[in-house]
Amino acid sequence: MRYLPHTPEDIADMLKAVGAGDLDDLFASIPPQCRRTKEMNLPEPLTEWELNRHMDSLAKSNADPTDHKIFLGAGMYDHHIPANVSYLLGRSEFSTAYTPYQPEISQGTLQAIFEYQTLTARLLGMEVANASMYDGASALAEALLMAVRISRGKKTTVAVSGLVHPHYRRVVETYFKPTGFKVVELPWNDGRTDFSGLGDVSDLAALAVQSPNFFGCIEDLGPAAKTAHDAGALFITGFSEPLAYGLYNSPGSQGADIVCGEGQSFGIPKSFGGPGLGMFTARQKFVRFMPGRLIGKTTDRNGERGFVLTLATREQHIRREKATSNICSNQGLCATTAAMYMATLGGEGIRDLARLNYDHAEYLKSALRSAGVEIPFSPPTFNEFVAKFPDGFEKKHAALLDKKMVAGLHLKPYYPDLSNHYLLCATETLSRDDMDALVKEATS
Repeated sequence: MRYLPHTPEDIADMLKAVGAGDLDDLFASIPPQCRRTKEMNLPEPLTEWELNRHMDSLAKSNADPTDHKIFLGAGMYDHHIPANVSYLLGRSEFSTAYTPYQPEISQGTLQAIFEYQTLTARLLGMEVANASMYDGASALAEALLMAVRISRGKKTTVAVSGLVHPHYRRVVETYFKPTGFKVVELPWNDGRTDFSGLGDVSDLAALAVQSPNFFGCIEDLGPAAKTAHDAGALFITGFSEPLAYGLYNSPGSQGADIVCGEGQSFGIPKSFGGPGLGMFTARQKFVRFMPGRLIGKTTDRNGERGFVLTLATREQHIRREKATSNICSNQGLCATTAAMYMATLGGEGIRDLARLNYDHAEYLKSALRSAGVEIPFSPPTFNEFVAKFPDGFEKKHAALLDKKMVAGLHLKPYYPDLSNHYLLCATETLSRDDMDALVKEATS
């Protein structure tokens, strides 16, 4: 069946109803120079088998990640995905479910998102979680705007650590540019944020810190929260690797007011960089300032448990001036994936996996240090760390790629002072032999 199975008679009736003579009249408001008048330059159609061969040839132009040893994190992480997660996600009840506006026919989707919210709030040590955001970057930008709303517009400056993921900071700049609010970037020292200059920032609505930060270092969140609160600001903790909180204390237990970040690690393949999952949590007292939407649990008139869309303060639901966000959708399928992943591993499983990831990165760090590679930062890390290689390592890095090893991310494009510094990641997907091979090749 065609997607729009209208007959010529149907089309004629609709055109008559809107007072148009033909279909071209519908586009009369578009200037002629902005219209396409030529046929699209498309190749001749292919048979199913010819198309398969063509797609296979295109796929071969990309490196196969299963055939490479990838020591690259920087916001997207390789983790094993349990088979049951992939299987359950492929069921049509989940993969074709749409926005749950009608609870009487959407109980499965609503319950899945409610379970996601519960597991997310527990992991991050917070009181309430929304039904997810687009990704970690937009979640952080929305959190900062939320902080300004909480101040009732009396405070219009936010401070963001220079060790927040560079892409996240770019998104924050994009969000804030038309608002008139000010974004201040804080410096760093020895792999952690330097808060010494925060006292000079007036009119502060929020302080945002990422932990683990972009260098993989764990920030000291307790003192950071105190610094923010002493300045009369909210404390926001961001992250790009939520698995770290299976091992380290949750941000909520250390004084965070809003916690948000990227949830890709929880069962979502990297898939060329997307889609992701914006995890977003806050204190209960701020729930009506939250962006996005929130699923709640209730009972029907028969006393049976049910789930409903409880809060949806979006501009498609309420007046624009009262809306908390223009985010029009949540990442429902990705949130369901994360819920399945967290439920599959359970609390002990997440702790064990986090410890395994920590151990892998520490083994690689120690092996590189023993081989003469400088590890410039001293704070504890998770999953990834910075290593400083000798001058000229760029050529070695390219040579390693030819040997099917991705030896981390060069930091100079993001931090110009960090020439020859590389961000290396080691998750449970890499074996000891893989890490030993990298050390041998990188230092020979």
